[in-house]
Amino acid sequence: MVSAVSLRAVDISFNVTGKAPFRAVANADLDVAKGEFVAIVGPTGSGKSTLLNAAAGLLKPSAGVVEIHGKPLSGLNREAGYLFQADALMPWKTSRDNVAIALEIAGTPRREALARADEWLVRVGLRGFGDRYPHMLSGGQRKRVAMAQVLIRDPAILLMDEPFGPLDAQTRLIMGDLLLDLWQQDRKAVMFVTHDLEEAISLSDRVVILSTGPDARIMGDFPIGLERPRDVSEIKLTPEFQSLHRDIWHILKEQVLKAYGHSTGMKA
Repeated sequence: MVSAVSLRAVDISFNVTGKAPFRAVANADLDVAKGEFVAIVGPTGSGKSTLLNAAAGLLKPSAGVVEIHGKPLSGLNREAGYLFQADALMPWKTSRDNVAIALEIAGTPRREALARADEWLVRVGLRGFGDRYPHMLSGGQRKRVAMAQVLIRDPAILLMDEPFGPLDAQTRLIMGDLLLDLWQQDRKAVMFVTHDLEEAISLSDRVVILSTGPDARIMGDFPIGLERPRDVSEIKLTPEFQSLHRDIWHILKEQVLKAYGHSTGMKA
């Protein structure tokens, strides 16, 4: 079966003035199947966002190839929607207009785009908030608008880079449940970057571990066999979840300590 996203022996390097190129990611092989939710975890600087940017077509690998539905990626990945940690809402536009703009720039007539934006605001739990500007919304509400802005285009692939990072713990749980509810309806392929191992296990079908950089490598790939549908807060209380957490953290902890040692000059 053809994967939604495939990375084959991917190296990603950056030029540094006066120095040898910095290789952030080395020899990465990763497949994300259609309808699969894959979370990517690793210490700071391990190349998680770099892999996501390669899948988005924002970075060209120094070696290897990125394939989207079996075809080599050239330029931007037009089949993907990208949700960043910082939302891309325009402060001078209402929630409705911020969501509709994703369709309008693709040529959808404004009346239709606004009608569909209203539908999506309802789907993300913001009925009646269409006329509010970003500064009138809470952090969680802005994130819901941003999610609707991405999903209204119906992308086949979702790329999510710490999307709930700025939110408080309770709001992250609510947003996790909302994401799973929306994902359950049409099962898009998802690459989800997070520093939060509990979040990764709660949401995903697989958790992929990156080693500390430079030359970060994929060093773990854990299937998450927890039953769906899931409640993000309740699933954490199950013995199955706790066993998975122990097994994954056993590997991830060593990489986090190595990264900490690199950043402080101390031995991990």
